[in-house]
Amino acid sequence: MKTNLSYSHWKKDNESTLEHLSDKNIFMLYSGGKDSSVTMDLIARAGKEFGFEFQAHAGAYPVHRYTDQEKIRIEAYWKKRDIEIIWHDLGTTDEHIDSSDNPCLGCQELRKKLMKQILADTIEDWNSLVLIVGYSLWDLASYAVEHLLGSVISIDDSENHKEKQKRFREIAQRFYPLLKMKEGYAIYRPLLKYNNAHIKKVLAEKNIPTLMIPCRYKDFRPKRILEKYYERMDLFFDYDNLFDFAKTALNIPGMSSYASIGKEEYLGDVF
Repeated sequence: MKTNLSYSHWKKDNESTLEHLSDKNIFMLYSGGKDSSVTMDLIARAGKEFGFEFQAHAGAYPVHRYTDQEKIRIEAYWKKRDIEIIWHDLGTTDEHIDSSDNPCLGCQELRKKLMKQILADTIEDWNSLVLIVGYSLWDLASYAVEHLLGSVISIDDSENHKEKQKRFREIAQRFYPLLKMKEGYAIYRPLLKYNNAHIKKVLAEKNIPTLMIPCRYKDFRPKRILEKYYERMDLFFDYDNLFDFAKTALNIPGMSSYASIGKEEYLGDVF
């Protein structure tokens, strides 16, 4: 592995952001997966050093993954580190997405609606809000491959073109570690520069618990399928190289094109 995911290395790379979080209202979006778990570990350590607090919010969906036993097991670890996870019930069962052609899209839409509602109900000062999300470098690599296969070198038709453009707008903004939006809030992705092996190594070394029940819909997500390929080929990616490729070959929009989007549209359709 070219770059280990150590707290000291990560802190140095993120210091300019971390030192401005002490007066912010920070929402950590936690799923119980490996990326969000390592992100929460890093943010928790940084919070003690840089003097900020955060809330950990988890949408407990799909339901089959978030049993009471699983939530209790995970909570026990984080409570020892003085972190309280706020679990949110989406108010529906997995039957809601079972019959759909792509259950993952339905799941994502439900999660977006929940997050948007929580923010609308709780946030008074949008200028102080920071949303922390646990995307990793392998997510970015998969988005690039997905766009190349699905939109650049495939045979397109007008029926799917609009949906592909919407998807590209959504995935392109995830290449930016920090987006500052026009209402003053920020989207922060602290893990974008690290590969899956680095993340797994931290989980193993620190014995950080993650959800043990696999999602039965995971094979509907292209990135989950591609992860198996990256592991088999022992691939590692470099963020700067991947970002340069995304700018030149994929023509991802600049940060300003996202920062200008109103929160209703961004949180409802893009995020």
